[in-house]
Amino acid sequence: MLLAPPDWLLPLRQLYRPNSPPIRTPTRTTRLCCRASLITSSDSFEVGRLIGSYGFMNITSFSGSPGVDTEYSSGDLGRLRVQDVGEGSVKIRLYDGRVTQGPLKGAPVFFKVYPGKRAGGNEADMMAANELNAHISLQDSSDGICQNLVTLIGGFETKTGEQWLAFRNDGKYSAADYGKVMSERVSKSRAGGGQVWNKFEQEETIKRRRYFVTKLLQGTMRGLAYMHDRERLHQSLGPASVILNTIVEREAIYLVPRLRDLAFCVDIRYSNLEGRPGLLSEGLWRRASTAGAFTPMDKRAFGLADDIYEAGLFFAYLAFVPFCEAGTMDGLSLQTLLENTFQLDLGATREYCLADDGLLDAVKFLDLGDGAGWELLQAMLNPDFRKRPMAQAVLNHRFMTVGVL
Repeated sequence: MLLAPPDWLLPLRQLYRPNSPPIRTPTRTTRLCCRASLITSSDSFEVGRLIGSYGFMNITSFSGSPGVDTEYSSGDLGRLRVQDVGEGSVKIRLYDGRVTQGPLKGAPVFFKVYPGKRAGGNEADMMAANELNAHISLQDSSDGICQNLVTLIGGFETKTGEQWLAFRNDGKYSAADYGKVMSERVSKSRAGGGQVWNKFEQEETIKRRRYFVTKLLQGTMRGLAYMHDRERLHQSLGPASVILNTIVEREAIYLVPRLRDLAFCVDIRYSNLEGRPGLLSEGLWRRASTAGAFTPMDKRAFGLADDIYEAGLFFAYLAFVPFCEAGTMDGLSLQTLLENTFQLDLGATREYCLADDGLLDAVKFLDLGDGAGWELLQAMLNPDFRKRPMAQAVLNHRFMTVGVL
């Protein structure tokens, strides 16, 4: 049941920070003046049920670079390259709801609620402001809004300092949900009478899964390419940060993946790569320095490649988890296998997986196109950041077509 917002909700006030990137002045060709169109009155919303909550991890060991902060969601620890982690102080709550006034009346939304300074400190305010300004920048475009990013439609601040960001609700599932459901389905199909399962039906199911996963990866990379073209890094890409409008594989033709969770988004315009980095991007630039990237041009290249690496881990997750029985492979164990056991040698990884019958469907998927999947995965996870492909090159790779034929 939807409830009217509490009477202590106030209009958006200080989310636009003086030191945040300026909003571009709209021109005659601009289709949307994003800032002006945002709904900033709490009276325009109804707040529904609590969907859940999540936080982020303080990473104290990350490829030899301490102090990196990365957003996480429960069950999504597989994308963190970590040895030691500690729980961060910012707890984010999610609610569903709807718009009650104006042109968007009746539109379903979900709220992302950042705690006030008393509960979350300055960091919570910085994360909320960063996410808000990232969406404003990405949505304020003459090209229109990218369908592969969630759409911010407004927000407000409460008397207690909580920051409520309202997003159009275009899907209640995440890629992590999809992976979990499909792996459980594999387990169920193989339990008991799995050997006598109709061979034709099994082949059709695998074809549909390959098509769905390829479309999921395509949509994710389109969203990332859109961000990179507009000088923004995601920096939190993983199974829980990709929202899906369906997880029904027969509906793959209608699938639209959307990137969310831009709290750690980084502006990589050259003007922002000089001088002291912001608190939320310190870890990224520390890793860049460790990798030998010191000039603005090299730092920008490192940042783009760092996003591609995260996308590569996400690709690996999609290639394995939905095709394997529940418990056979998860994000963390897969990442450990790739990074620690085989030191990012995908050829050796393939030989290892071939010896495990439970991983064969994943191996066959990556084998499509004469090993095109392994080729792409190796490129995205290349230890040398300078040799990783750009997001658009990933989209143009031949594997992106063999999986949908």
